[in-house]
Amino acid sequence: MNFKLVTHSPALTETACVVLPVLQDGSLTQSGEALNKATESLISQMIERGDFQPKLGRTFLLPFAPGAEAQRILLVGMGEAEKLTGQKFRQACHAAYQQLAQLSVHDALLTLADTPLKNRDTAWKLRLMAEEAETSFYRFNEFKSQPTPEQLPAELAFYWPDNQEANEGETALKQGRAIGQGKNLARTLGNRPGNVCTPIHLAETALELIGKDPAFSSKILDEVQMAELGMNSLLSVGKGSDQPPRLIVVEYQGAEDKEAAPHVLLGKGITFDTGGISLKPGEGMDEMKFDMCGAASVLGALEVVRQLRPRLNLVFMIAAAENMPSGRASKPGDIYTTLSGKTVEVLNTDAEGRLVLCDALTYAERFNPATVVDIATLTGACIIALGHHATGLLSNDDQLAAALLEAGIDAEDRAWQLPLWDAYQEQLDSNFADLQNIGGRPAGTITAACFLSRFAEKFRWAHLDIAGTAWHSGKQKGATGRPVALLAQYLLDLDAAL
Repeated sequence: MNFKLVTHSPALTETACVVLPVLQDGSLTQSGEALNKATESLISQMIERGDFQPKLGRTFLLPFAPGAEAQRILLVGMGEAEKLTGQKFRQACHAAYQQLAQLSVHDALLTLADTPLKNRDTAWKLRLMAEEAETSFYRFNEFKSQPTPEQLPAELAFYWPDNQEANEGETALKQGRAIGQGKNLARTLGNRPGNVCTPIHLAETALELIGKDPAFSSKILDEVQMAELGMNSLLSVGKGSDQPPRLIVVEYQGAEDKEAAPHVLLGKGITFDTGGISLKPGEGMDEMKFDMCGAASVLGALEVVRQLRPRLNLVFMIAAAENMPSGRASKPGDIYTTLSGKTVEVLNTDAEGRLVLCDALTYAERFNPATVVDIATLTGACIIALGHHATGLLSNDDQLAAALLEAGIDAEDRAWQLPLWDAYQEQLDSNFADLQNIGGRPAGTITAACFLSRFAEKFRWAHLDIAGTAWHSGKQKGATGRPVALLAQYLLDLDAAL
């Protein structure tokens, strides 16, 4: 799909369909007024007659546009102006794209960025529109023997007033497109079944992404190399599986100072999680293919970086394993010595994400990182605490936490911070080892982060629990691509601060 900017009046632009925003009180934007005038008040007549009630997300198609250069006009309800938020703006964009997909038009001109939105400029709205275009037209049909035939638009034009800087508009389109494609990559990896998306598949995907790009280098540690290092905790998770674990490391050098401390993104990559010996219930277990969505989001962020080239040094890490029950699998009560030297008593083999991440966090020390952010579908408790709207955030550094929270707001990919107080640490006390891998039912998301914090004492660290935001269940089952947008904004903010 091709994206482009259009600076002349939408009323004078040839297109198969022009998309116009309409506020709930019936008011039109400047572009809408121009088209309404060109069509001899056809649009306002439809609204005044009650044919279209412009509530948020509603659409209405005028299959002809006499007097205008457009063949059709698609009206999109934006809801009440004073209640319009970035998230609602995204919702309206998604509704428009869904309708365009049904129309089977070759191209369209979108003018939604004309809509007034508090504290958001035209470039922000344009970037979100580009991102939402990529994600709304995404289809996962790799395993359909006969995919449903569909004609999606080949070109989208975005109205950008000629009194605004063109470079700013092009940058917004480029960023939005990259973020959307990064999210879609994460969705594809999450949607692939566990018999396809294995730890080795994640490693191969990382290598395919970077190709021979000289800005990137990679190192894939196999089970033999990890054993030699002493990564016994990570290895313990994969013991019951025939799929060997991997530690995937990709370095990116974009800073002028090649010795500048890198920022690390670390993803949990449990490509299927049965729970191991602490077996999960059968109902809904198919969704445990999504337990690698933290890893998928790291690769999605890698794709964004590959396209946008921030002036940063970065390390992308994935701790990948498959958690299966067998005669070789870890048992409740087993004790392992981690790469850090600390010992862990495994009371529940279904609390495995923290076991792979703790060794990876220790491994990250060798990079002398400026920051480390791990992303993991870590606890069902996070869904109980925050539902499916916000990602859980915990950190040992308030400044880093604030940066991630702000990035989530700017990207409309929100997180919410939970406390990481020392008082919670005692729930991890073990009679037989340095700590145990679960802290009981109370504050499950917090104690999981407390466990990780024991291995992140030497650097600024934050943890994103995406158990509630990484995928949808039910009829809309599928990976969401979150929090790629948050991570991308975080990196762009670091770049902008230089």
